[in-house]
Amino acid sequence: MRSDRSRLTAELRSAKEPSTEQKQRFADFLSKKYRRKVPLRWEQDDSLKSGFRLQVGSDVYDWSLDGRIRQFQDYLRQLQPGQQDLMPLMRQAVEDWSLAVVPEEIGTVLTVDSEIATVGGLEHAQYGEILLFTGGIRGMVQDLRRGELSCVVFGDAEEISAGSIVRRTKKTAGVPVGEGFLGRVVDALGVPIDGKGRIQAEGRRPIEAPAPGILDRQPVNTPMETGLLAIDSMFPIGRGQRELIIGDRQTGKTAIALDTILNQKGKDVVCIYVAIGQKTSSIAQMVENLSRRGAMDYTTVISAPAGASAALQYIAPYAGCALGEYFMYQGRDVLIIYDDLSKHAVAYRALSLLMGRSPGREAYPGDVFYLHSRLLERAAHLSDELGGGSMTALPIAETQAGDVSAYIPTNIISITDGQIFLESDLFFSGQRPAVNVGLSVSRVGGDAQTKAMKKAAGTLRLELAQYREMEVFTQFSSDLDEATKRQLVYGQGLMRLLRQPQYHPLAQHQQVILLVSALGHVMQDVPLDDIDRFEDGLLAAIEEQVPDLCRRIDMTGQLEPEDREEIVELAKEFLEDFQSGGKRGG
Repeated sequence: MRSDRSRLTAELRSAKEPSTEQKQRFADFLSKKYRRKVPLRWEQDDSLKSGFRLQVGSDVYDWSLDGRIRQFQDYLRQLQPGQQDLMPLMRQAVEDWSLAVVPEEIGTVLTVDSEIATVGGLEHAQYGEILLFTGGIRGMVQDLRRGELSCVVFGDAEEISAGSIVRRTKKTAGVPVGEGFLGRVVDALGVPIDGKGRIQAEGRRPIEAPAPGILDRQPVNTPMETGLLAIDSMFPIGRGQRELIIGDRQTGKTAIALDTILNQKGKDVVCIYVAIGQKTSSIAQMVENLSRRGAMDYTTVISAPAGASAALQYIAPYAGCALGEYFMYQGRDVLIIYDDLSKHAVAYRALSLLMGRSPGREAYPGDVFYLHSRLLERAAHLSDELGGGSMTALPIAETQAGDVSAYIPTNIISITDGQIFLESDLFFSGQRPAVNVGLSVSRVGGDAQTKAMKKAAGTLRLELAQYREMEVFTQFSSDLDEATKRQLVYGQGLMRLLRQPQYHPLAQHQQVILLVSALGHVMQDVPLDDIDRFEDGLLAAIEEQVPDLCRRIDMTGQLEPEDREEIVELAKEFLEDFQSGGKRGG
């Protein structure tokens, strides 16, 4: 029974009327607890099989049979069995457990609409708090209003009806974390969905956490190599950076992310892939590809497919980020991929509209910018005092007809440290990865690029820009001089060089060899159709002849002038054999 703060009243419910002695005990308890005399009224409630339920204002003391069972269940959930046998632990729990005299705040479901439940009576509930509905269904508070609140439901909302009881847990939403999640596929709540059994968690982290402050970070100074020549040479990514992958549908965005995961094999990098709003079949295929290539050993896949509720799609990236933070604060390097944040924004829009929030541009709520900024800001390279770990974020965003000025892409571009723009025309012409050199940029990765890669890449970006400009002008001319023709052929060779099949990331020394050879005009006279075969043969020949040089480039990231000269000379020798049809040229 509710009352104002100045005058408390208590309501006692039970199946049978309590004795005079029992009523006196309750009166003494109330006087001691609230330091005043609280009027007590008894009401019969046949639904209570045994025990009592006492409500004082918004506080509820549940000593009924259901309340005792629920308390015991909560007590068991808090136990950490570890590697112990569960049965002895259960026996000890039964012996140690005692009924706690703690107040609960209980509310009532007012309305249920799709995935949103409106609840009344929970005056002290906080944003992000987990609520417990009848049947064990959980929800998270998302909207606070006078006299009521709205929460998103994690589960089947059809099992909740108006008038049912809601309890506060006084806990914020969190997910289990631990080493056991590596190699597993879980949903947005951390529940395994790969059929491999239960995961032993080592702790729990809130899905919403403040980003590291200025003093808790250090500059991005270590490369996070993707294995893709087009990216590592011109738009390098550093550990702790946030680099957006953006482009139209079916232009190879996910392919870049997966190749980056494959390239982390043997580099002690934890990878987390968050699939938001994708087809379940696509997620299954991706997991199969990663497993076949041994990448699942250091990867966790968090799946919130298109068939999942908007609530689960909404919390999925935050859950993935919480898992990544667990490893980051242990001093490890983490790569997390959000695929994709456009669908994440759509899920949040659906929830916001259901909660009655005012729509803004494109019907998105006003805080959609904050939605992604508080997520991506958690990616960082921590200071040495905090262990020096890092979390590198590769968010993916989808555009319509190449429009990077749309609402969501613009927001994410403003938050991230650069973007890799994939162009549809390039993709369909066979240029894969279809990276648009003009619109792509990495704002901090250059500071983390190795000296070997810097020296090898040299003027690549400038040469490609000149080639594309020349290509546009020469489209209207039929008579070209030899110098122009040669420049065009050179540019076409560079574009062909940047083509790379999926699931074939290149090591650093391989990228350096190819760049030095190409920019040294060694590949100038190789026919375009033979460049792929020439590259494979060249890499095999140099790795066989100078393995120490290749090893030194990978280990130190250095490229001396004499190393460059040696690579060019070896490339020229291989070119002669290749053109003459020797063994190495095949």
